[in-house]
Amino acid sequence: MERILFNADSPAENPTVQTLDKVIQVSLIVFVAFSMFSISITQISFTIGALSWLYKVYLTQTWKELKGTWVGIAILCFCLAVVLALITSVDLASSIKHLKKIFQFVIFFWAANSIQSEKHKDFLIRLLIFSAAIVSISSLHPYLTGQFSYAVRLKGTLSKEATFAGVLMLSGLVTLGRCLYHKPREKWVFVSIGMIAVALLLSLTRQAWLAFLVGSVFLIFICDKKYLLILPFLIAGLLLFSPDSISKRLFSLIDFKDGALLQRVATWKGGWEIFKDNPITGCGFKCVDTIHSQYPDPTGYIAWYKGMHSNIIQLLVDTGIIGLLGWIAIWTAFFIEIFKRCQAIDRIKTQGSSKGLLLGSAAAILGFLIGGCFESSLYDSEVTMLLYFIMGLALSTTANDLKTS
Repeated sequence: MERILFNADSPAENPTVQTLDKVIQVSLIVFVAFSMFSISITQISFTIGALSWLYKVYLTQTWKELKGTWVGIAILCFCLAVVLALITSVDLASSIKHLKKIFQFVIFFWAANSIQSEKHKDFLIRLLIFSAAIVSISSLHPYLTGQFSYAVRLKGTLSKEATFAGVLMLSGLVTLGRCLYHKPREKWVFVSIGMIAVALLLSLTRQAWLAFLVGSVFLIFICDKKYLLILPFLIAGLLLFSPDSISKRLFSLIDFKDGALLQRVATWKGGWEIFKDNPITGCGFKCVDTIHSQYPDPTGYIAWYKGMHSNIIQLLVDTGIIGLLGWIAIWTAFFIEIFKRCQAIDRIKTQGSSKGLLLGSAAAILGFLIGGCFESSLYDSEVTMLLYFIMGLALSTTANDLKTS
């Protein structure tokens, strides 16, 4: 197994490097703690931590050791595809403006290379779950104060309901992975998954529900206790007797005449027309805002959404076939690496949180990909930043992980 992190077994004598180490670790903790509360604090901590980490790499001259697994290489290939889309963009100014979204991939490398002990990794997992539970409880304020008739879709402290549901889905599946695979069992984690699930349900976000269901089935299916597979479907059945606001949203998932689905289909058709004119490198990173007016839009949905309501269509439109292939390569490499590490853990029959994190992160990524078929989350910083962190956390290599190699 390739090692992602650089050799930090011997402490650096340079006081600047030692200071940077402390800044990197504090920034990482702040990033995780506020990833579901405040995008401003999250971005500030990311900027400070990531730049400090890059400066440390420069001082220690460890560039060659950063490529890590094939996941890192696939990310770099995708970034090159985005640069190619930028060069051929129909609106260079718009593409450059959104190019900062690509810089967020640094979170993966930052986390994967900075987490060097099992204790540190476990602390960050616990902090992530605890933060998700706290934000879930705080978002229930309208219900806890008895304002049932005035309560609407929950969005916590984030900008949109879909964004809030997206981060809950990711953190919830990581939490469920720890529930099922961590030994010994932890009661507080079971309570946390319950709070996250309630808040996710009341967000009334169908694509996040679908993503969480798929991720949950995936986790339970590969678990030894296959009988637990009945739980997701039993819960779904019980929800049919829930308030109309919830049951109607559930039934709409299988209603092919649902208005929201028809709007998405109409938007996808418009996006397909744009893609056919720019099939190789796309029209440019986030250039739909500029180019959509040149195509028929009888329903007006493209002009209204200015996005494709699907990560797949969005990638095809923005970066073409090259970009989509690069995107697929990232997740193919990720799942291959995850299952290689799980097999190594099974061979030596280790206990603890490693397998729970690996499979929980795989479920979260699977949920993100499934939910992304019906929602454009590529440019949603709150969701993607947490996604890249979970990837880096799962693939960080500690001394204990190296024993399984």
